[in-house]
Amino acid sequence: MPSSPRITVVVVTRNEGAQLRRTVDNLDATLNSNSNIVVVDDGSMDGSADYLPRRRGRVRLLRGNSLGVTRARNLGARATRGDVLVFADAHLELPSDWWRPLIELLKRSEVGAVAPVITDTAGTRFSGHGLTFRGPAMEVEWLKGSRTGEPVERPILPGCCLAMRRSVFLDAGGWDEGLLHRGNVDNELSIRLWLLGYKLLVTRDVAVGHLFRARSPYRTGWPEYLHNRLRLAFVHLNAERLARVVSALREEFFFGEAMLLIAQGNSAARRQHLFGRRVRDDDWFFSRFDLKW
Repeated sequence: MPSSPRITVVVVTRNEGAQLRRTVDNLDATLNSNSNIVVVDDGSMDGSADYLPRRRGRVRLLRGNSLGVTRARNLGARATRGDVLVFADAHLELPSDWWRPLIELLKRSEVGAVAPVITDTAGTRFSGHGLTFRGPAMEVEWLKGSRTGEPVERPILPGCCLAMRRSVFLDAGGWDEGLLHRGNVDNELSIRLWLLGYKLLVTRDVAVGHLFRARSPYRTGWPEYLHNRLRLAFVHLNAERLARVVSALREEFFFGEAMLLIAQGNSAARRQHLFGRRVRDDDWFFSRFDLKW
């Protein structure tokens, strides 16, 4: 990686209102001089991104039409040339020089992706240090930790603010476009990077504020939401563990529709491809992070 890498921040937005302008201005004010910002407006109907073409500076607007999180992020990443890619939500509060600790960790060749500590902009005392799986239903929970000390390895990094070298993004194949709309997106990329041989770290040297909302602007139905959990299992987990996931989710009302979506997708081909490339298996992953299911 160059000594002074170019950073591209990819912001996916959909009906973010005034939050988008605040986040873009915040990014513009805190990034280094050779960085740029790409906003992917994925079908907003509130006009929140319409001001961007008139905005001077290093912000570029791309338009989508309900692409979903993974395809919108890939669109933004592949339309740019930054040495480092940062994927950011459109409702963040970032301190000055927030990117420096992330860049320092990415200089290590074994590190695939890094994230800061995530706090709540609503003023609660929440402090998230990465995430982990709770059980075979594929639900996740935030991990706690000290605000001081060395970086920590985490099973899942939050995609609301996640940095990786472009070379890693390309090597891993980007975000999985077989995932529908939203949900389980960050979980899938994280486990994939671990199994491909990379490390995922949370740095405690910087905290980024995030607006936790009760409802997402993406209208994701339960069939798609369950599909994304099942797809991760079908692609990455061994037969016994996959059976536990199916058993945990099969009583969900939309399980049949979710399985139909799995059958219509390319999970089997993707599984075969990634099993041929990975250097660790899911037994290693579950043992490393003390997951008991």
